[in-house]
Amino acid sequence: MHHLMKISDRFWYYTPVGETDRPILGMVVGTERTLMIDAGNSPAHAREFLKALAGQNVAEPDMVVLTHAHWDHIFGLSALEGVLSVSSAHTREKIAGQIGLSWSDEALEERARSWTVTQHSIDAIRKEFGQEREIALVETRMTFTDRLEVDLGGVTCVLQHVGGDHAADSSVVYIPEEKLLFLADCLCPDIHAPQRNYTPRGTVELLDRLDAFDAEVYIWSHGGLTSKEEYRQEAALLRAIAGCTEQFGGDRSRIAAAYAQELSRELNEYEQETIDYFVSGYGLGNKPI
Repeated sequence: MHHLMKISDRFWYYTPVGETDRPILGMVVGTERTLMIDAGNSPAHAREFLKALAGQNVAEPDMVVLTHAHWDHIFGLSALEGVLSVSSAHTREKIAGQIGLSWSDEALEERARSWTVTQHSIDAIRKEFGQEREIALVETRMTFTDRLEVDLGGVTCVLQHVGGDHAADSSVVYIPEEKLLFLADCLCPDIHAPQRNYTPRGTVELLDRLDAFDAEVYIWSHGGLTSKEEYRQEAALLRAIAGCTEQFGGDRSRIAAAYAQELSRELNEYEQETIDYFVSGYGLGNKPI
């Protein structure tokens, strides 16, 4: 079940739902314009968010920015008629490549065999759209290459392409007046592969790019709000395991032993899983942004 949350008069968000893979949607409210972050995983998702906002007297969006081209962030765009849609040029290109594809069970299962869609996504699409599904994809109307700043009146949105293992077209949204960084999924592993993975060098370079933002609050699309201290702990974990992976040439046992020694304790399940992702990504090279 969703909940509409208010951080301030300038930022609202809709909590995620794991069963149907609905990510967080955000709304940045200026004195002149409003900007929605991500379009949702279906028209129903987008409409529910706007209805919840209307109940709080928040205006409908003038703009919507897409953080990347994975289905759960773009399938709701067709419901936002009259709203100026914005993305990186890379994201628009990826959306264009999906237009005309079939989303039948048979087509989805075929794509799962080539790792272009996960089984979790297939299950979520079935639950979100049902058996008789009609999915209309829409290309964004405005694009940027690297960075775009949008003045909404009293509040600014910085749209920055950052890439990463999860999706090469990933962008983040930074709101300096709120010191809020909407990460979307950029720091998640690559899930469209036989084994989930992080590349050590690519992860460190992404973290370096994110460090350029002076943020106090971070938002993960399928998680929630994270404080600066919590984010720093996560970033330190990723940097440390990436370093150990490079140092020990992807040797899992040596990586785990070195990191456990650094922490002076046994590793928990999450740390073990993260090591597995880096071991899987070792040797894949530095994925392009």
